[in-house]
Amino acid sequence: MMGSGVATKSFALLCFLFLCGTSPSLQAEKHSLYYIYTALSKPLDLPGIHEFTAMGLLDDRQIDYYNSKDKRKIPTQQWMKEKMQEDYWEKGTQSRKSKEQWFNVNVHILMDRMRQKNDSDVHVLQWRHGCEVERNEGNKLNFSKGIDEYSYDGDNFLSFDDKESQWVAPVDAALPTKRKWDNVPILNQYTKGYLEKECVDWLNKFREYGDEELKKSSPPDVRVFAKKSTKDKTKLKFTCLATGFYPKDVMLNLRKYRTSMPDDEVESTGVRPNNDGTFQLRKSVDIKKDEEAEYDCFVFHSTLKEPIIEKWDGKCKDCNEGSFMVTEIVIGVVLVAVLVVVFIYLYETKRHGANGAV
Repeated sequence: MMGSGVATKSFALLCFLFLCGTSPSLQAEKHSLYYIYTALSKPLDLPGIHEFTAMGLLDDRQIDYYNSKDKRKIPTQQWMKEKMQEDYWEKGTQSRKSKEQWFNVNVHILMDRMRQKNDSDVHVLQWRHGCEVERNEGNKLNFSKGIDEYSYDGDNFLSFDDKESQWVAPVDAALPTKRKWDNVPILNQYTKGYLEKECVDWLNKFREYGDEELKKSSPPDVRVFAKKSTKDKTKLKFTCLATGFYPKDVMLNLRKYRTSMPDDEVESTGVRPNNDGTFQLRKSVDIKKDEEAEYDCFVFHSTLKEPIIEKWDGKCKDCNEGSFMVTEIVIGVVLVAVLVVVFIYLYETKRHGANGAV
């Protein structure tokens, strides 16, 4: 049984979090497997940008990759390379080659359907499909939800309603595709079966293979600072950066006197990937420059036993830059004046010395 001191501390912490409106969400353990395909309407002469790419993501970590230049599905995790047989990669390569052809045809069909005749413009067709699972009380991972959706030029185009087993078209241009696919019931049955069964089987298999690597987690490194606001000279932009954390889910709140700032006043970058497989999140809010108030950043992550609360020291990073510049200009003017005086003195001395020699 938990000791009374520990229990009291835990209860006090929970009460504190709830009273401040910043309680960490007590969610069940979740995992995800997604595949993302991206096709451009024409190639771009830019390094690392390909006309077609495809990748698999397990718990937000890339596990495989394919592009239209190399035309080969390859593992991006060592455990994937070790565990999956060569025929898996061969079949995967052939599958992605066929999808590349399908995308190349359909991105141009959509351009015609939307009357986009300017060949100099680049259009993007994307497909994301996969599943999420959740661990139940019996320690078993069960299907939670499936995603099968298309976007065109960054806007939602078509998505599959897993519960109703039908496609949803949010734009008129997608209606012909919706009608066509809904008229093939076996296609919708297959899509539902893949999301709820086959995808979950693969997810569980990959989780088992990469168990040790996927268990590695990383807590966030949290920093707070303030700079001059670019919108209002009477205000500062107070910012909190949390970086280096894994898994992806994190709670970050900017607070004044331990009360969370309103969401509509806070700017957020959203959670973004770092190049080492971890993630980062930055949030900012404008505050009054001359107001003496207590600001901090509250961060909670699954790797932490208790939240990180990073207090702002009240200092502004770039508020004195102007005065430094004036000081540097004054010093510069003085130095120039001194150099001019020295130059004149040396010149006159040299000139008189030379006249004397004659």
